Amino acid sequence: MNLKEYALIVAGGKGTRMKTKLPKQFLELNGLPVLMHTINAFYRYNEKISIILVLPEDDFELWAELCRKYSFHRNIMLQKGGDSRFQSVKNGLGCIQEPGLVAIHDGVRPLVSEDIIGASFRLASVHDSAVAAVRLKESIRMTDQDNTKAMDRSKFRLIQTPQTFKTKLIQQAYEGKEDASLTDDASVAEKAGHIISLFEGSYENIKITTPEDLIVAKALLDARG
Repeated sequence: MNLKEYALIVAGGKGTRMKTKLPKQFLELNGLPVLMHTINAFYRYNEKISIILVLPEDDFELWAELCRKYSFHRNIMLQKGGDSRFQSVKNGLGCIQEPGLVAIHDGVRPLVSEDIIGASFRLASVHDSAVAAVRLKESIRMTDQDNTKAMDRSKFRLIQTPQTFKTKLIQQAYEGKEDASLTDDASVAEKAGHIISLFEGSYENIKITTPEDLIVAKALLDARG
């Protein structure tokens, strides 16, 4: 039986590290706001996917203005974010009433490919979870106040999104107590007792956080043609 597929896109950034007044998800990238590139990636994967977009309520009007400006007419369920990412994701998950699979994705990862999205859904349907991750390219050291120590980078992964789960599993996990140490959805599910399955992400699936990330994202989009 094919499970219903949802994408829960969280976009609550304030643009602090980007050093702009406009939140980074609304900055223009190759003629379209970053967030619209992200949403389009999921629709390229599956035109029938159900998308839940979680935004700060203060950004609702701006989003509506951008949709009019760019003639962006997508059937999206808009949900109000919370005071933290944890609360925002929880609010978004509350919109899901039917069992299925949900890919939770950063709104500022606009270069995610259809292949990565598809792999996350296929693997989560089998393993209950599927979290995109990439190997480290550079050497790493662990530090404390006084010393540093070389670490074996082959034992570590950089975690990306999408992080995809069976809906009931992740909804129940988010019923747990919020903890500042839980920085992503995989850590929330893990704390609830679930095993996290990783799959190979992509180095192109960058998170736009600082000004140089926009330059890299533009170059990658240009290279795709």
